[in-house]
Amino acid sequence: MNTSDLIDHVAGEAGLTKAQAKTIVDGVLSQIAGAASRGEEVNLPGFGKFKVQDRPARQGRNPSTGETIQIAATKKVSFQPAKALKDAVAG
Repeated sequence: MNTSDLIDHVAGEAGLTKAQAKTIVDGVLSQIAGAASRGEEVNLPGFGKFKVQDRPARQGRNPSTGETIQIAATKKVSFQPAKALKDAVAG
């Protein structure tokens, strides 16, 4: 499923136009991205949590030369599914 498919499903289930559903879907995704960029956790009960995690600096290897390089510390967004979602996927 892609964003366009999601918009179609939201429009159909909520009785909205595709333009209205697109505004809603884009707004939700924008708020999740905004919260993540501020380092906040987004908890959607029954679905899961989006969390920002720190990845420490580490050493790696350049695959073409084999030279040791320093990889800078970064932040990443992780998703932890809720039990209800895990159960739904497991069948």
